[in-house]
Amino acid sequence: MNRLPPDPTVLHPFPDQPRVVLLKPLVTSDLIDVGEYSYYDDPDDPTAFETRNVLYHYGPERLVIGKYCALGTGARFIMNGANHRMDGPSTFPFPVMGGSWAEHFDLLTGLPVRGDTVVGNDVWFGHHAMVMPGVRIGHGAIVASGAVVVDDVPDYGIVGGNPARLIRTRYSEDDIARLLSLAWWDWPAEHLTEHVRTLMSGTIADLEEVAPRG
Repeated sequence: MNRLPPDPTVLHPFPDQPRVVLLKPLVTSDLIDVGEYSYYDDPDDPTAFETRNVLYHYGPERLVIGKYCALGTGARFIMNGANHRMDGPSTFPFPVMGGSWAEHFDLLTGLPVRGDTVVGNDVWFGHHAMVMPGVRIGHGAIVASGAVVVDDVPDYGIVGGNPARLIRTRYSEDDIARLLSLAWWDWPAEHLTEHVRTLMSGTIADLEEVAPRG
């Protein structure tokens, strides 16, 4: 039996499934940071993730996605560049059309921004979930299919709907604290290899028992 963990640097972790890509070896933008083993699944063109799924990313805000995240088809991140003015009679961005309208570009450069969009580790995004600018999604969270996330999501929270609301948390506050203390996503991949079954079907106590020592 092969006791080695999978290679986190390959683009397609399943050679016979080109619809799945690991994001860390795919992304090229300095404004996107993705942890190891986080993947995206798309039957059309998963390799176009940076242009089709990260939208209006004109900078300087960053998109940070942790390790071991699962992104379903059509998961999208709307960045701050999508903002329009709303304090005047029209929301239309006249200056971006060029010509003499470009003289008024200062009307756009002062728009408020919400900062970086940050996704924790071990987050699962359902089919066509959407994350709005500046949102922070906690470790172990689940974003339901079709959800539009406009506010921060707590660690191990499950959110759904438009706008997304907290449905429940996966664990109690005490158990969430235990899981965050374990931070299993930072364990060496070789150690995780020995305890995959515990991670997927064990209890928190089981996980504490197999945590690396020292």
